Amino acid sequence: MTQKTQTVLPTGILAGIIATLLVLGANAQLSFASVLYAASALPILVAGLGWGNRAAIAGVLTATLLCAILVSPYFAVVTVVITFIPAGWLSHLANLARPASEIGGPSDLMAWYPISDILLHLCGLVTLAVIALGVVIGYGPALTDQMVDAMNGAMQLQEPSLAPNPDSLAQTKSLIVLMLPMIQGGIWVMFLFAAFYFAVRIVSRSGRALRPREDMPSALRMNRHAIFIFLAGIVLTFLGGVPAMIGATMCGAFGAGFLMSGFATLHFRSQGKDWRVPALILSYLSCMLILPVFVVLVLGVIDTRRTIALTPTRGETKPTKTDT
Repeated sequence: MTQKTQTVLPTGILAGIIATLLVLGANAQLSFASVLYAASALPILVAGLGWGNRAAIAGVLTATLLCAILVSPYFAVVTVVITFIPAGWLSHLANLARPASEIGGPSDLMAWYPISDILLHLCGLVTLAVIALGVVIGYGPALTDQMVDAMNGAMQLQEPSLAPNPDSLAQTKSLIVLMLPMIQGGIWVMFLFAAFYFAVRIVSRSGRALRPREDMPSALRMNRHAIFIFLAGIVLTFLGGVPAMIGATMCGAFGAGFLMSGFATLHFRSQGKDWRVPALILSYLSCMLILPVFVVLVLGVIDTRRTIALTPTRGETKPTKTDT
């Protein structure tokens, strides 16, 4: 135990250095910028899941300081809000446990923080981060209108016959201002949860995991309370202006959570079936279209529950599960 404690801060500092290198790589290689930015959360998650909160905090502080020195303080603040803080918070939640007797379970078992609640926190953090980033950069119709006009001008230079009429151009501008935060929020939730998933696998294989590894097809669901937040986001999108942009961000982030939950349900219900592999491949390929994505999202909305992993108070035993 003493030896493990002595490795906490060095591990956290090393995680912060690796996270900084990945962020700098994202700046240098724009083609894979989103993937590298999301991957920068992986070292923080591994440190937190394997060595605890102090290692995660050390990693976040180290990465923030290095980003401020090597790039700029503004860049460091944006990166820590978008990536490092969510990563540290997810690792903290994943390590939370309490006696199962407190929730009506056996007295000799420990109950771990549900994956559904971890995903709920992630969606909320991403929503707040995207909104904060939008406020900082002055996101709004003025900014997106300039982007649409620039893209339209470039298209007209190549194909003058493709010039849109004013009505369709105005409709495109009103759609883009809502679609960008929605897509950004949804993609970022998926990327960060993917980083969390791979971090759990890495730490579990290393034998350092504080939390037992769970079966994601059965554990990955959204908390039922997320439905009300998702519906509130939909309502806000019809109000126009700033509320609509906030609502679009909420729909994107929480919709991504329900979408991942829907795919997890498909994986769970198809286990042991002969048609499992072709059905899953067809499901993923068909989601390039809007209607199949909507069907999977609805499936995630329907199947909302909290699956809690239970493990013995001492010893390394495969976890059992209970639903609440």
